[in-house]
Amino acid sequence: MPLVSMKEMLIKARAGHRGVGGFLAFNYDSARAIAETAKKLHQPAIYIVGDQMALDMGGFARVTAMARSIADELDVEIALHADHYRSYEMIVGAIRGGFTSVMIDASRFPLEKNIELTKEVVKVAHACGVSVEAEIGRLPGNEGDEEVTVAEAFQTDPAEAAEFAERTGIDALAVSIGTMHGAYPKGFKPEINIPRLREIAAKVSLPLVMHGGSGTPEDKIAEAVQAGIAKINVATDLVTAYQQKIYQLQADDPDIRHNLDLFAAAKEAVAQVVEERMKLFAGI
Repeated sequence: MPLVSMKEMLIKARAGHRGVGGFLAFNYDSARAIAETAKKLHQPAIYIVGDQMALDMGGFARVTAMARSIADELDVEIALHADHYRSYEMIVGAIRGGFTSVMIDASRFPLEKNIELTKEVVKVAHACGVSVEAEIGRLPGNEGDEEVTVAEAFQTDPAEAAEFAERTGIDALAVSIGTMHGAYPKGFKPEINIPRLREIAAKVSLPLVMHGGSGTPEDKIAEAVQAGIAKINVATDLVTAYQQKIYQLQADDPDIRHNLDLFAAAKEAVAQVVEERMKLFAGI
């Protein structure tokens, strides 16, 4: 199956009160684990790839070739999404390289500047059949190469969200409702603002996106999906599962030498996390 944009899958997801996982494809093992699990559960999937990560993996065209080969082989509906890109030039590079969806993150700017930059991306992306996600509101934690403190973070204003969606023509809107990028600090209990989300959803008919899905309480994710969230990003939990499985096997057998055994087990650990999240998001 060819790679697809996020637009239709997320419209269907919001209409059906389901969520689609945006899973970090940080290497070939993780990409296979995501797609194989999607096939097993008969679900669509979204590969999310940051700009520096794409460059580290050999560039946009190589990442696209990997994603396309997996989607074709397994016949799975997959969108290849450029996640949290801040540079127009990098977004154009991702589109030229074959990515089917992009996110322009100009949330650090005032509303008018965010709208201006987002409209530029929408114009070029839509001309190429590529879906666009944007963000209003800021989450604390690490956003690629930028660290956002709790003091700098702010939750999405429903009226601003409606204006932003209408004026930009985006396909999906990432909102800030109390989640955090990366891992939550030890002992920290996230407070997910479901009433705020419902206010946003009442004003914005677009699919809404939750960033910071790792470690967020499952009952709150399920509630958020029912309130309008159609895409949930999961990154840290996947990387952690992969790393911890390798560390565990090496601790159990310090003399282990067969790297293929390590990577196969780590891939399965990622698949287990993906399966748990897909079932939660889709309500199955």
